[in-house]
Amino acid sequence: MEVNDINMQSDNCEPDRAAHPGIFLCHQAGKSDHQPAGRYVDFPVSVVLPAGGSGERTGLQTPKQFCSFLGRPLISYTIQAFERVSWIQSIMVVVAKENMDLMTDIIQRFQHRKVRVVPGDSTRHRSICNGVLALGEEEGGRSAAERPKVVIIHDAVRPFVEEDFLYKIAMAAKEQGAAGAIRPLVSTVIATTSEGYLDHSLERAKYRASEMPQGFTYDVICQAYQRCSESDFEFGTECLHLALQYCGTNAKLIEGPPTLWKVTYKRDLAAAESIIKETLSRSACIITGGSTQAATLAVALQKAVSALDMELDVIPDLMGDNARYLLKEWNFIQVSVNTSCLSEVEAMFVALEAANRALLHPLVVIWVRFSSMDELSVSGRMAEPAAIMDLASTAKLRNILLYGIQLHQSKEAERWEKSVLRVAEIASALIRDRSPALVGQLLQA
Repeated sequence: MEVNDINMQSDNCEPDRAAHPGIFLCHQAGKSDHQPAGRYVDFPVSVVLPAGGSGERTGLQTPKQFCSFLGRPLISYTIQAFERVSWIQSIMVVVAKENMDLMTDIIQRFQHRKVRVVPGDSTRHRSICNGVLALGEEEGGRSAAERPKVVIIHDAVRPFVEEDFLYKIAMAAKEQGAAGAIRPLVSTVIATTSEGYLDHSLERAKYRASEMPQGFTYDVICQAYQRCSESDFEFGTECLHLALQYCGTNAKLIEGPPTLWKVTYKRDLAAAESIIKETLSRSACIITGGSTQAATLAVALQKAVSALDMELDVIPDLMGDNARYLLKEWNFIQVSVNTSCLSEVEAMFVALEAANRALLHPLVVIWVRFSSMDELSVSGRMAEPAAIMDLASTAKLRNILLYGIQLHQSKEAERWEKSVLRVAEIASALIRDRSPALVGQLLQA
């Protein structure tokens, strides 16, 4: 971890919002439906993502930025974090020449929209320089005057950067010329002798860890690279230092959130997957089909999951205004009353596929087959396990994980409450774990 002792004063960088009535709307961080937070960025911002590392510290043959979890490579998650920000106009990904085709395939497969790929070089600084210079090139009729005002440099293996913090970096970079993220040091930093003995230690309170993202006006970062030495290109890693040494620009340092951590070791990949799963398991939408019985069950489930840290919305269908749920990172629970037919689930799959909803993440759909005791006594039917298994196999090819829960209505209040709580617990676990082994299974509540 690098230590930056340049102007160590931390700041929340909260500029006067009324002074920036620009055209680029900054959305509130963490909101999948992108509700406006009232912040504006009135200048063009672009991103350079250096992604040319070999990932030796992970101990894996595949560079960590291309390691996959939940069906997507790590770098795709990082790109998505920036694509969600409306005021970021372009993302320049810099990769090793031998990985250009791989990166192009990732962009096409996951339909990333703002991304351009450029070849990297032998060192980190040379690769970042390639990305910065590419931003200034005329492309597609874009004049040099339209190049970004601010360039944000970020690591491709830090996927959890938040929009609110990017806003602070962008605004501080525009005002100061350079800005960077810092975090408190966790461990004391010591210097050793050539023989391997303690030389001295640093007073931890005076130092901070330099993190990403970092932001610069285009002119500052471009001039810094034009003026820096071959030694800087070969051995340097700190962009903020180049801005100070070669442009006299003292960066504004802003303490960032804990989510800025970097995927460095193999165990970090598992941690990243766990965080993504947790994020995807926070909300679900119950579709009742307009049935009164299904709506009653949905309300009971809402109450039951309140203690499970999950948000549930109840809607009759995915038509009209309710179609907005197809664009959110929500999961779906389809309640079918007194029927073993999966037609309602099949109709939902058509809508999800039309919205390209399962492109970026495996989507969980839970079919709750809700049957009254009277219906069972008359027909004696239950959902055919083979039918849900066949549909689940087809859905899995579309990155949709289908699970089933069988629930029987009871006239005994205590027994009914326990059954509803059981459905809530099963559904929450299925959404959280996304277990391939249980796909297509019809579980009994």
